[in-house]
Amino acid sequence: MNIMDFNVKKLAADAGTFLSRAVQFTEEKLGQAEKTELDAHLENLLSKAECTKQWTEKVMKQTEVLLQPNPNARIEEFVYEKLDRKAPSRMNNPEVLGQYMIDAGNEFGPGTAYGNALIKCGETQKRIGAADRELIQTSAINFLTPLRNFIEGDYKTITRERKLLQNKRLDLDAAKTRLKKAKVAEARAAVWAEEVTKSEQEVRIAQSEFDRQAEITRLLLEGISSTHAHHLRCLNDFVEAQMTYYAQCYQYMLDLQKQLGSFPSTFLANNNQSTSTIVPGSSSTTTPSASLTPSLSSISNSAATSSFGELKSSSGSRKARVLYDYDAANSTELSLLADEVITVYSIPGMDSDWLMGERGNQKGKVPITYLELLN
Repeated sequence: MNIMDFNVKKLAADAGTFLSRAVQFTEEKLGQAEKTELDAHLENLLSKAECTKQWTEKVMKQTEVLLQPNPNARIEEFVYEKLDRKAPSRMNNPEVLGQYMIDAGNEFGPGTAYGNALIKCGETQKRIGAADRELIQTSAINFLTPLRNFIEGDYKTITRERKLLQNKRLDLDAAKTRLKKAKVAEARAAVWAEEVTKSEQEVRIAQSEFDRQAEITRLLLEGISSTHAHHLRCLNDFVEAQMTYYAQCYQYMLDLQKQLGSFPSTFLANNNQSTSTIVPGSSSTTTPSASLTPSLSSISNSAATSSFGELKSSSGSRKARVLYDYDAANSTELSLLADEVITVYSIPGMDSDWLMGERGNQKGKVPITYLELLN
């Protein structure tokens, strides 16, 4: 027998098997043939595997959306990944915003209050962008990659073996159908006993192959529990990465808030400096405030800090002038209007940057950087 004859016979056998399976499947759907049912344990494992696959896909895709909201960027990363090439590095949204703020601050002037604040905010945004980039990288390695490996690796193997089990089951039921027909024909003396014996042999072989494939499939499916345990560890890694990211962002913003908290005095100094210049047509060009030296300004700031410290250590109250408007962030704070005079005092346990303020029947916390104590 040459190779061509062997291939022709193999194709004929495969075609016969395929036709037999198709006939069996169709008759089962029409209720004209019996179907071998899988045991309950195996059915539960199959259901658990399918459920795991569906939810793993949903969690994975939504995590990708969370880490990279831009769909075009996700498509680009997917294409580069399939091409096994590294995607070009681009600035993320916080980094772009940070760069715009820094450029604007330099344009307005780093020496101005607004320009300086923009630069500081921009630098913080860029640090947040770097932390965001680190979160994406860590989450991709420790969380998304294991989920994708399950979908594209383990579950594909399970699907292949499950399909093979289905084929073996169809072969078994087709052999049982042929045996049943042979026995009916034998009773009518239409076939020889050898045909019945041959059909019985086919059933035994098909049953053995089916049982073997069912065991292989069962062993693979029982590995889903190990998959859940592995994904749990990956989930813990993802939570830890998020915790680190949000802690970094909180610390960055806290530091920025402290830096911006010193701006009211600078803003006031800038205003004093601008009002010290007389408009054209006046009798003089400068006022005594224009001759203040940096050392004198430093002494004034030190004295103001000392006055607040004395007030916080005492149980008395003082009058204070509001430097500029302040909107209360919540019900425990008091909104302020520039140049109004309020009564301020300290209470035990209060943060060092705050005092209690009173205006008529209204009272609440006020930031000391917005106040100037009056003698």
